[in-house]
Amino acid sequence: MTGARTGSDGAIGGGTGARTPPAGVERVVTVRLSTAHGEFLAYGYLDHERGEEQMALVHGEVAGDLTLTRVHSECLTGDAFGSRHCECGDQLAAALAAIAAEGRGVLVYVRGHEGRGIGLLAKLRAMKLQAEGLDTVDANLALGLPVDARDYGVAAAILHDLGVSSVRLLSNNPRKREALRRHGITVAEQVPLLITPGAENLPYLRAKRERLDHHLPHLEHHLPHSDASLAPPGGERHPLPGPLHREGSFGPH
Repeated sequence: MTGARTGSDGAIGGGTGARTPPAGVERVVTVRLSTAHGEFLAYGYLDHERGEEQMALVHGEVAGDLTLTRVHSECLTGDAFGSRHCECGDQLAAALAAIAAEGRGVLVYVRGHEGRGIGLLAKLRAMKLQAEGLDTVDANLALGLPVDARDYGVAAAILHDLGVSSVRLLSNNPRKREALRRHGITVAEQVPLLITPGAENLPYLRAKRERLDHHLPHLEHHLPHSDASLAPPGGERHPLPGPLHREGSFGPH
């Protein structure tokens, strides 16, 4: 990775307080945005490498250390339509509320992450397979797609542009934490973002816990003591061994 480019895995170089926009990411506009959760500044960015338009919502003075941060992957079905299949929309709202209550923080909304990076139509196809009995991991694999194709380089570049030196990361996903660290972001703390599950998203959340390493201890209060009743016919599924993907790789996994 050269400078702060976002096309491959690796650390972002340069000082975290630099005001020059990182290579590959251009800050285009800043505008006040009033939301149901409080007042934010919306920073609009253009990711020249992927051609995506990106956005960060900033509350208070975020430059410096220990900034409460949410890196939120785009989810049209959850964020816009309130799908009960996932907890994405609830997490988005909870993160904005937490940042506003903190008095300072940033939410980076990462476009191009739909369906853990496989795209909207592929995600809908995967959801159809899940309705037929596969879990979120096996559905992607059945389509010949990566389990997780997200790259967090652009999110890291935006955080660097905002002068964020270290973050308290609102996330249940340790793999996201490690990916940001590989891109040069100091993660001082991982702050749980736990959402009460519903009947429709319990299987999805269980798969995230068991197979994608998400830290979801609250599910114990909503699941039987034995997982046998939730195991698929033919035996239990097991977590995937080792890394799920290499960032920036979108080929069959």
